[in-house]
Amino acid sequence: MSTRSDDPNHTDIPRTHTIKPIEAPPTNAGSTSAQLKGDINSGRTGDKNEVFDPGLSPLGTDDEAAGFSPRPDQVDLARHEEGAGRWKNGADKDSYAHQHSRKALYAYVGFIALVLVLFAGAFSMF
Repeated sequence: MSTRSDDPNHTDIPRTHTIKPIEAPPTNAGSTSAQLKGDINSGRTGDKNEVFDPGLSPLGTDDEAAGFSPRPDQVDLARHEEGAGRWKNGADKDSYAHQHSRKALYAYVGFIALVLVLFAGAFSMF
């Protein structure tokens, strides 16, 4: 007789389908925070790959719990600015981290070079 713990297909954790592509929700007036999250998960905003991203609390939950849910017109504006409005006129700007990543690389290479020079100088004295 098989118990639930003996069944290798049984798990207490529900499956999440994080590798399935997500379709973008329709663009319409009166949007919700869930539709904005759907835009992000679908890749429409250009922030991430188009797969499901499970979160501890869905987008807008904190605002709703505090009694300050975003109005539909605010969410409509956010969906427009994060989607088509963000990329119009070729405005694909790098984030702060991407703009400064070369400086960090050069600093790292410089540090390694300095360490090598110091080791070479220390060993040449012996």
